[in-house]
Amino acid sequence: MKRMLSGIKPTGQLHLGNYIGALRHFVEYQDEYEMFAFIANLHCITVPQDPKELSDNLRDCVALYLACGLDPDRANIFLQTDVRAHAQLGYIMCCHTYMGELNRMTQFKDKMAHGEKNLSGGLYTYPSLMAADILLYDPDYVPVGEDQKQHVELTRDLAIRMNNRYGELFKVPEPLVAKVGARIMSLSDPSKKMSKSDETNKGCIYLLDDLKKARKKVMSAVTDNYANVHFDPENQPGISNLMQILSSLSEDRPMGDIEQEFAGKGYGEFKRSVADAVCAKLEEIQAKYKQVLESGAINDALSRGAAKANEYADAKLAKVQSAIGMEIIR
Repeated sequence: MKRMLSGIKPTGQLHLGNYIGALRHFVEYQDEYEMFAFIANLHCITVPQDPKELSDNLRDCVALYLACGLDPDRANIFLQTDVRAHAQLGYIMCCHTYMGELNRMTQFKDKMAHGEKNLSGGLYTYPSLMAADILLYDPDYVPVGEDQKQHVELTRDLAIRMNNRYGELFKVPEPLVAKVGARIMSLSDPSKKMSKSDETNKGCIYLLDDLKKARKKVMSAVTDNYANVHFDPENQPGISNLMQILSSLSEDRPMGDIEQEFAGKGYGEFKRSVADAVCAKLEEIQAKYKQVLESGAINDALSRGAAKANEYADAKLAKVQSAIGMEIIR
């Protein structure tokens, strides 16, 4: 069975974009692949965090993993910090990453371009840590959104570089981007990705949002003056985004079917159907989330996942350090 790895960085509450772009696919993949799904809490602290809020978000993330259908019997779910090899291999990967490569990474480059001050060294070097996160487990595939493909390409470059220098250490992974729903955009500004950093809080639907609030956000979503439900991300980004949401929550229903159903109908009716689908999914997830919190399943899932992950990660780290010449006692 081929292996897949992915993680989520919960610096805030998980939202609908996280579910559509990542979580629902994790659930599908756990039956097809040996699945490693981790919570990237080291990556969370590249920017300042409130400790209590971060801790709550991490627990909610694990609970939502389970509520959305990830099964500890079929997937290895763990915290990044419960596997110490992530940080150690991360430093080794950092020492094999060129500054020019890090300078080209979009997130850091964008923050510099916007004149942000006091950027941390962790933010600058986190692509090297991300490479370690991946390469520790020799996955065949890494599911990513379009905006993360650059990091997987760097990971591939580092794996090839180190394999050429030290011998076969790593499997070179392939990025896997979902065709539908890979990048859900803000409801209030469809030129931007749906994000917890949305200042208005109108463009982002959180998985734990009150259903009335979630419905209101959908009904207030930005559209256009065409009065035509048509999938055209360039000219009708708002409507196309809502269509992606509806398609993703309807078993990837073809866009042509959606266009046909709403031909000649107003945006209000279309939005109500999107809101119905969103609220139905949130209600389902939230009910399971409450069950998870009451069951004590979080600690069990993390303990089991970390034990399995450490087996793989420790063996890989030992192999890398031996190949580099860092080990004396063997």
